[in-house]
Amino acid sequence: MDLELYDEEIAFYLPYFNIPINWTIASTWIVMAFLMLVSWLATRHLKTSNKVSHWQTGMEVLVKAIYGQIHEMTTGNPMTYLPFVGTLFIFILTCNLFTLIPEFKSPTASLSTTVALAFLVLLGIPFFGIKNAGLKKYLKKYLQPSPAMLPFNILSELTSTGAMAVRLFGNVLSGVIIGSICFMLVPVILPLPMQILGLFTGMIQAYIFAMLALMYISSVHEEDETPPLLSEEKQAETDETL
Repeated sequence: MDLELYDEEIAFYLPYFNIPINWTIASTWIVMAFLMLVSWLATRHLKTSNKVSHWQTGMEVLVKAIYGQIHEMTTGNPMTYLPFVGTLFIFILTCNLFTLIPEFKSPTASLSTTVALAFLVLLGIPFFGIKNAGLKKYLKKYLQPSPAMLPFNILSELTSTGAMAVRLFGNVLSGVIIGSICFMLVPVILPLPMQILGLFTGMIQAYIFAMLALMYISSVHEEDETPPLLSEEKQAETDETL
């Protein structure tokens, strides 16, 4: 397997325009097309009855799992963060799992992709912060615990999201390199356990990135904001106690 940077490898040229498309963009399009197809199959015949398609069942299980994790990690309404965090998790997970396909070049093994994802998180921090708490309270966090910390708080936010990009890029690329070396050394026996390990680590990397993104974008919220699900659970516990 060629270990050149994916950004430098040309996958094809756009017809009529002769514009080169590198493997990072090409593989990203492949993942996006796959996710769009699966989403269409899962939602084309949505039903609320007991008889639903296997596609809808799988989608509901995945969405419910992500919702439950967001609910455990934040005090705000999980539905506020579900579309953004869920999309990040599913996209990164699919990219990482596709590395099991021979010759597929994962977009997350390119620094340009991970930086783009981290940049989205960086934009999401003020968006969700202002949406949840208002502009005044969001800006106030940069002055805590004192106004002198303003430049350090800004720098911390930038470096934190940048570290997310480098971490994801390094983990995926190192897995690709190690798998390629093992395949060259022992082409029959060793790749299978490496693929199993890659399947596991790909899920962990997607989970870590999504949860870190959730922590950053939900760092500012209304103190009295309590999601309906949380209120119902607390009410149930109170009723049982009484």
